[in-house]
Formats: sequence, C-alpha cells, structure tokens
Amino acid sequence: MNDGVNGVALGVFIFFFVLVTAMGFLAARWRKAENEHSLDEWGLGGRSFGTWVTWFLLGGDLYTAYTFVAVPAAIYAAGAAGFFAVPYTILVYPLIFTFLPRLWSVSHKHGYVTTSDFVRGRFGSKGLSLAVAVTGILATMPYIALQLVGIQAVLDVMGVGGGEDTNWFIKDLPLLIAFGVLAAYTYSSGLRAPALIAFVKDTLIYIVIAVAIIYIPIKLGGFDDIFAAANDKFTESGNGGLVPNHGGQWTYATLALGSALALFMYPHSITATLSSRSREVIRRNTTILPLYSLMLGLLALLGFMAIAAGVKVENGQLAIPQLFENMFPDWFAGVAFAAIGIGALVPAAIMSIAAANLFTRNIYKDFIKPDATPAQETKVSKLVSLLVKVGALVFVLGMDKTVAINFQLLGGIWILQTFPALVGGLFTRWFHRWALLGGWAVGMVYGTVAAYGVASPTQKHFGGSSDEIPGIGEIGYIGLTAFVLNVLVTVVLTFVLRAVKAPDGVDETKSSDYTADAGDPGVQVELPPATAGSSH
Repeated sequence: MNDGVNGVALGVFIFFFVLVTAMGFLAARWRKAENEHSLDEWGLGGRSFGTWVTWFLLGGDLYTAYTFVAVPAAIYAAGAAGFFAVPYTILVYPLIFTFLPRLWSVSHKHGYVTTSDFVRGRFGSKGLSLAVAVTGILATMPYIALQLVGIQAVLDVMGVGGGEDTNWFIKDLPLLIAFGVLAAYTYSSGLRAPALIAFVKDTLIYIVIAVAIIYIPIKLGGFDDIFAAANDKFTESGNGGLVPNHGGQWTYATLALGSALALFMYPHSITATLSSRSREVIRRNTTILPLYSLMLGLLALLGFMAIAAGVKVENGQLAIPQLFENMFPDWFAGVAFAAIGIGALVPAAIMSIAAANLFTRNIYKDFIKPDATPAQETKVSKLVSLLVKVGALVFVLGMDKTVAINFQLLGGIWILQTFPALVGGLFTRWFHRWALLGGWAVGMVYGTVAAYGVASPTQKHFGGSSDEIPGIGEIGYIGLTAFVLNVLVTVVLTFVLRAVKAPDGVDETKSSDYTADAGDPGVQVELPPATAGSSH
C-alpha cells in the first residue's frame, strides 16, 4: 500500500465525484414534477421511469459499493464459498417475476408508497404494518453504513485522510464531505438524483470489470496461474482447497436461498420498483436484470486475482481497491475508485429515501399526525432521510468496520421475516393478521438471539450469520431457519385464530387490483390531497 497520496488517481476520482454531484442537483429539473410537495414525486420519482431508467436504478440499488468490495473480498478470504452471492442473484429474478408485478399493480391502484402501506391495506392492521416498517428501517440503517465503509476503503487506499495517528476530524473529513454532498442532493432532488447518477455508476462499473477481467489476468500469467495460486493458499490454510467442504455446503446453499428470499424485502428494492411507470416495465426488468449477475460472477473472480497478485491486507475490504492500485495505471485506478465511490452514493441515497418513506407513511402519518397533508409528508420524509444518513455516518465513525458488516448480516435475518406478510399477502388473504404478527415476532427473536450467540475472532457476539440448524445438526443460515419457524408459527396460529373466529381486519383490495396496469380505468398514480390517506 502506498504511504502517500496517489495524486493522479485522486484527481480522476474527484472529477467523477464532482460530475455526479452536479448531476444530483440537476436531477431536480429532470422530468420536473408537476407537484413537488408529494411523496410520489420526491420519494418515487413520480412513478414515471421506463424500462432502462428502472434497470439502471435497480442495478444501482442492488449492486452497491459494498457488493463491489465485499463479494471479491469474501472470495479472497474464504475461497469459492464466497460465490454464494452469484446463485442467489440467479434465484431471485424468477422469484420476483411472480410477485413484483402484483405489488406494483396494487400499489398504483391504491397509491401505496411502501410495503407497509400494502400490508396495512391488505390485512387492516396498523400493528402488522408498524412491525414491517420498523423492521425495514432497522435493516436498512447498517446497509447505508456499509456504503460509507466502501467509500472509506477507497479513500484509505488512495492515501486520503492520513494514517491512524492523524486527528480524527482530518482523517474523516473526506468522508464527511462525501456524506454532506449526498445528503444535499438527495434532499433537493429525491429519487431522481440516484436514478440519473446510476447511468454513470453502472457504466463505470461495467468498463472497470471488462478491463479488469482481461488486463489483470494477462499481467498475472492467465487464469490457470490465478486459480493455482488461490488453490495453493486455501490448501495450505487447511480449508481443503477452493471448494467448500461438506459442512460448508449447507451454509453455502442456505445462505444463497435465504438471501434470494430477502433481497426484495428491503425497502430500497421496493422503492426502486414502485418508481416504474407500468407493470410491463417490471416484468421486462426481471428478465434483463440477470445481466448484472453475469457482471457479479466476473467481479467475484477479482478475489482470486488479488491472491495471485500477492495482495496482503489486514482488512479484507481493502483487497480489491489495493489490487486496482497495484495493477492498473494510476489514471485507470482513479476510474475504478470512482466506480466504487459512486457505487456507494446511488444505493445510499435510495436506501435513505426508502427508510424515510417508511417512517413518514407508517409511523408519522399512522400514529403521530393522521391528517398530515402531502406537503407535510414530503417535508418530514426529507428531514428523516437526513437523520437516517447521519445515523449511518455515526455508526461508521463510531464502530469497528467488522461490526458494521455483521450488523448488516443481522439486518438480512430481520428483513426476511417480513416475507410472509408481504409476499403471502400478495397471493392470499388466508393468513390471519395476528398470526402473521406472531410469526414475525418468533422469527425476529430467534434470529436475533441465535446471531447474538455467534462468535468470531474479532467479536464475542453477532460474529456471523450461520449457526447449527435445530433438528438437522448442520451449520446453516440463521435467517432461513428463523423464516421457517416464522412460517410454521403463522400457519398454526392462523388455524387456531380462524377456528375461534378471531376478528379479521378489513381488506381494502380486490382481486382485480393485483393485475391492474397504469392505463386501466380507476388506477391512480397519486391520491388526491382531499383523500390522501383515507385508504391507508
């Protein structure tokens, strides 16, 4: 690692950062809103994005700076076990093809902005809606923090901020500046900012990966040498080579499946989905988004390249930025660092907007100010988006980076517990609202307690997301075990509650709502101010 600042790389990085900052502020004039004081406009971009804008927005949302840094870092540290991210992104697209169009239709029909809006409308339960909202906010916070960790990793490799003995303010000043810019243009432009910037972010990432997958192997003697070096490393370390042993295969499979089920439960995934202008846009995107999985598979190979290149870092998150610094000319290293940095800004903006929308619609409006006007909703959401980012920044600056990563893993366990209410509700009204709440509570408690008991070399608690599966004895993903318990409790309680004729909530939806498109009669894109909350 260079001791000084890489001036050329830093200059290129700053150029692209200034470019996307300008785009972020100009985005407020792009597809200018008819009514700026509306969550539909600020938080969902007016629900007006077509196929390509939605594709870039979802790609920028799901494939983040953390993906760019952490997936190959997992390969660098653990071998082929780190490839679990590739099959889970392959599994997720057929899954979402079955339910996302239904969610889009019913949300446009009733003006829903969040998943909690739908859950309340479907099951007539403020309590269940609140549980989904709180879970979404809690799961999103450490995810935003990890985007800032990605920026910090790039800044560290470029030598920006000084060493460990540098005054904390000087050391963290570049990150504070990046945070301030992100907060300003998100507040100003809403979802339009990350939608526009996503074009630059994804273009840079595709260029960097295309160059890296050709250029770096040539410099290292080809893929034969790269895989041989990686195999030697993991054989010597006692891992048995590149492929996980039998016990590791259970962890690999359950983590891939559980992650696939959880990905589109995250609020930011749904926010990007609901911003599209038609049901058909969603269907098309589920068929072309797998192009990102191809990119992810190539990206993961960088972990093996870092081993073959002799990269040695104490923090595995620095492995790929350090590989770029070692292998690329300074100017192209700057392009690669810019891709990672911008790859943090896009999802961080969407995540903060999604969390703010959940608070505004399902906590502030439902429990604090039921008569809030659309303008008041928008103002509160803007302010909360700032607070969410401040919380993430404090999390990053105040805690060890490993803690941030492990809390993001805990967030994945939590968000998976909203699957029965959201996806189940899209297809059936059989589940009882109280049973769904009971199943959610069991899944949350079990998942949290099990994760608390997992230790790692650096942490006594919350040291990972895998533990022994009860009744099977194999090590598997805690989130998937908690999800199975959640479903079992929900089913059993539903039978009991329906047998005793427990009061059911009022379902404000009907079957035709789930297949409606934007041009169909009666479909509204935004609730009129006079009734903007009557159906929630």
